[in-house]
Amino acid sequence: MHRKKSYHKLVVFYDGSCEGCIKDRARYEHWAGTGGHDIYWFDITGREEVLLSLGINPYKALRELHVQTAEGEVFSELDAYILLMQRVPRLKPLAWLIGLPLIRPCLSWLYRTWVQLRLERQGRG
Repeated sequence: MHRKKSYHKLVVFYDGSCEGCIKDRARYEHWAGTGGHDIYWFDITGREEVLLSLGINPYKALRELHVQTAEGEVFSELDAYILLMQRVPRLKPLAWLIGLPLIRPCLSWLYRTWVQLRLERQGRG
């Protein structure tokens, strides 16, 4: 009997210790529907060695979303969000918007600031 090989087009490295991150994942999965079935969600909590073996800095992985393609290319921060959003029809316009040259740096700063504040509130900053 041949078993179908499990194949994921994207691996999303997320903070499973973050309640908001878990809610964001659930919301994305709901919006993506069947379009999200080829995504593997990898909880980075306590997985520093695995991250390092993939060339991902654990400190940065906690502070920036990371996504790895089937080809092994890793995208982080807003590039990772854009990659995920482009896969969901209702989020495609938002992906385009946050990629604009004037908006992108401002959102990047807001994102980094928000994550740092969240980690400090959780005693992990």
